Amino acid sequence: MLNGRVERMKNKNCVCDAVENILEQQEAVKDKCPTSCYSNLLNPVKSLGDTIPFVLFSETGKLFKAFGNVGGNCFETNFFRVEHISHCCATLQLLLPLDCHGQHAHEVCDVHKLVKTRNCVEVDLTCFCAIQCLSPKLVK
Repeated sequence: MLNGRVERMKNKNCVCDAVENILEQQEAVKDKCPTSCYSNLLNPVKSLGDTIPFVLFSETGKLFKAFGNVGGNCFETNFFRVEHISHCCATLQLLLPLDCHGQHAHEVCDVHKLVKTRNCVEVDLTCFCAIQCLSPKLVK
C-alpha cells in the first residue's frame, strides 16, 4: 500500500491528495448496513455527520469562492464538501455559510454553521496550493 501511495503522490499535488483522503473518510461513514459492527465500533466520527468541510487557497493566498443559485436566491461561498474526484478533478458541493442569526455569513470568521446545498462546482485541484479542513461540527 505504501508503494501505491508514493506512486500517487508523484503524480498529484498535496491538495489533490488531501481531497482524496477527505472523500475516503466521508465515504467510510456511510451506512451500508446500520447494524454492522464496523459502522458502530470503527466509526467514532459518525456522530459528527458525513461531511468534512474545507476551504481552498490560490497561489496568492486568496480563498477560492463559488456562487450558488445564480438567477435565484444567489449566494457566494468559500466552503465546500467533496462529492467525487477523478484524476485531480473534483465535484465540490457548495456549503452555505450562516451566521449565529441564521443569515448568510459574508465574512469567514462570522460563520456559525454550514448547510449543504444542491449546488456543485467542478474544479481542477492542481490549481490550488493550500487546503484547510474545518470541523465537521459546522455542518448541520
